[in-house]
Amino acid sequence: MCKSDNRFPVRRHILDRFLADGIRYGTLEVRRPDGSTAKFGTPTPGFPDVAIRFTSRRAELRILRDFRLGAGETFMEGGLLVERGDIMQLVQLLRANKPWDKGGEVREASRFKKLRSRIATRIDGVNRAARSKSNVSHHYDIGNDLYRLFLDSEHMQYSCAYWPKDMLGGDMTLEQAQDAKLAHIAAKLALSPGQTVLDIGCGWGGMAIYLAKYAGAEVHGITLSEEQLALARVRAEEAGVADKILFELVDYRDLAARGLQYDRIVSVGMFEHVGQAQFDRFFLDCTRLLADDGVMLMHTIGRMGGPGATDAFTRKWIFPGGYIPALSETLAASEKARLIASDVETLRLHYALTLREWYKRCVASRDAIIALHDERFYRLWIFYLAGATAAFESGSMCNYQIQYIRQRRTLPLTRDYMAKAETALRGPAA
Repeated sequence: MCKSDNRFPVRRHILDRFLADGIRYGTLEVRRPDGSTAKFGTPTPGFPDVAIRFTSRRAELRILRDFRLGAGETFMEGGLLVERGDIMQLVQLLRANKPWDKGGEVREASRFKKLRSRIATRIDGVNRAARSKSNVSHHYDIGNDLYRLFLDSEHMQYSCAYWPKDMLGGDMTLEQAQDAKLAHIAAKLALSPGQTVLDIGCGWGGMAIYLAKYAGAEVHGITLSEEQLALARVRAEEAGVADKILFELVDYRDLAARGLQYDRIVSVGMFEHVGQAQFDRFFLDCTRLLADDGVMLMHTIGRMGGPGATDAFTRKWIFPGGYIPALSETLAASEKARLIASDVETLRLHYALTLREWYKRCVASRDAIIALHDERFYRLWIFYLAGATAAFESGSMCNYQIQYIRQRRTLPLTRDYMAKAETALRGPAA
């Protein structure tokens, strides 16, 4: 609460100026506890029209003090209600008015806040093994039943899908898009039957099962999530490939110390958890684990533009210890290990399409999610998905798929082999 009633109108005026500056296209109507309303923006095709209500003065002030963290926590706790539209449209409205592509930001942080975020990111980036396991458990050990509600039914892929048919995703299901992602990655691995594959951050086993089943690979999947490990083993048994896969609860750093080597390494959605300070170590360990003529494929969320810092909401509530890398710092770290980046692909809108599908399924499963957790958790989860969607549609987020080799003669000189392998895996009509 503010210290005096006299100061509150001034602070409200600051919030109104911020919204007036930030919303030019589409409209936002704000309703306040005292019954007053304010409207911002102009109706514009392609931009949503949203109405929100603050339930208390405190709700307004929390957002003013720290826009991203304050908005998320206020929505979680019911201090901000969306009365026309939904939270996805509200976040989209704010972010799409200042797209990253045109130099926009929702709000420029003060120098102090930027410095504080950088320091927090550096500290998180140390990410020693014991803390890394705790960070992973924070997000992934909240119950497999939650993830079953919104992930694709066959592979349970909690990472960006691949939508090759239509960038609007209209003629593909989430299940088809995740199947296409696995085929896309498998093709880049240039696998032969019987080759050994290390899957770093194997999740619920979808990638490992796919590679064992369709490429004839022998897979070692590692994770730091006990819930994921247990379900991955069950799913491998059900798929009939348990004899081809070893799932293990182990940190990649400890695995590298064993002196093992693999023909192929694949890592999907794990590099985001490594932390800036561990980038060099990650790639050095991958080099030790990869055979001289081996191939590695890393799929990661990334930043377009230079390095940044993890925002306070994500760091506190979603991925403690997580950091989204820029392509520049990723390649700089891998170059030190003398890994050759033989192919780099930027997936620009694929994750936005994926996130919208997850959001849609979570909203449809609202009662089930509340039964598993509570209303506050449900609000946290859909705010996280809405914010992530906006970051990929209008912010600086994308996905990178980087193929690495240790020797320049390892793969064919052109990319034709990828298309042939992908067609074989997905079928000629795909």
